[in-house]
Amino acid sequence: MTTLLPIITSIIKVAIEAGSPLLAGTLGEIFTERSGVINLGVEGMMIMGAVSAFLFSQITANAWIGIMGAALIGGAMALIHAFMSVKLKVNQNISGLALAMLGSGLSSLIGQKYIGIPGYTLKPILFGLDALTIFFILLVPASWIILFKTKIGISIRSVGDNPEAAYSLGVNVYAIRYICTVIGGVLAGLAGAYLSLSYIPSWTENMTVGRGWIVLALTIFASWNPIHALIGSWLFGGIEAIQYRLQPLGISPSLLGTLPFIFTIIMLVIGTRERVRKRMGAPAALGKPFIEE
Repeated sequence: MTTLLPIITSIIKVAIEAGSPLLAGTLGEIFTERSGVINLGVEGMMIMGAVSAFLFSQITANAWIGIMGAALIGGAMALIHAFMSVKLKVNQNISGLALAMLGSGLSSLIGQKYIGIPGYTLKPILFGLDALTIFFILLVPASWIILFKTKIGISIRSVGDNPEAAYSLGVNVYAIRYICTVIGGVLAGLAGAYLSLSYIPSWTENMTVGRGWIVLALTIFASWNPIHALIGSWLFGGIEAIQYRLQPLGISPSLLGTLPFIFTIIMLVIGTRERVRKRMGAPAALGKPFIEE
């Protein structure tokens, strides 16, 4: 038992670290979707957050400035999505996919000369975890309290379920959807910053490797609940933590590595079925533009 304890502790630590960017992105997407907006651009915002954090930290020799830069870039991209989908009422899926592709291409262009350069990193402060990881964990109960125990949370959920009724009661539907979408972008940017400044302190092209799409699936899996998001994120982090440790047993790391993406496809297919979405507690007006009468 004493020989297993260090192994178990190591796996738990790696699971938390590997799940942290998924957790941050999922919490952000929960806020966005609870307000009735779907953001398929999470992957693009996450990868732009990663390259921005690395770039700003290299320029200023300060990882925290890199983190703030990533948050701003993620928020700015989300603001574009909010303007397109909330103000102009463009199809939310098209707007999000456009931002995902934009982020992928732009990050490759910006980060081209930084490939292979060692990055600045965050130091562990508690149980071997850095401040950004701890912040994401603390954000879980804070998000749950905001969404389910405050007047602001009631407004957010009412806008996501019935924006017309919320508007008739004096709730500013547009403002809430803008704010929640930007919150989602900021957290996606921070998820990317975690990748390039903590998890793998460097810049490599496409370093998010589809985590933004996994975030969308985890949002559905979590039933738009921050507590469930924590469980799902750490579960997926655990898969990443054990995939190479099971290789001696004849289990291919590549096989385990495909599981999150198989899960993502399944959950996104489920998420397109209106009846199933209702049973899982999806916001009733999710993806539907609000037209003021």
